[in-house]
Amino acid sequence: MTKNSKNQNRQKAYTLLVQVGRADKDGLPNNSSGAALVCYASGIDEAEAVRETVAILKQADLAPLDVTGYGTLQERQSQGHEIEPEELTLMQRALDENSVIVAQMTPLFNEEGSE
Repeated sequence: MTKNSKNQNRQKAYTLLVQVGRADKDGLPNNSSGAALVCYASGIDEAEAVRETVAILKQADLAPLDVTGYGTLQERQSQGHEIEPEELTLMQRALDENSVIVAQMTPLFNEEGSE
């Protein structure tokens, strides 16, 4: 077994919710205050998955503010989360490619009249 295949056997796919603020050239709508991103990231542990995700998002000219981890597939299933087939496919892709997959990006807007 090669070192790379050993490493991949230890990798797990983590589900992360990342909130980003505004940055120059971020590609978000002009009137948005930021965005929420659902990401699937591979890592030996959740801390590594978070570090890799933040690094990739910074390279993409986004400004990560907060990351919430929802765990691995097994952890989510044990908590009773329903996992859609599309999610399973994206989690497997993150593992296969040892990458970060941004599955959903939702721009956030300030409410009218709020301060």
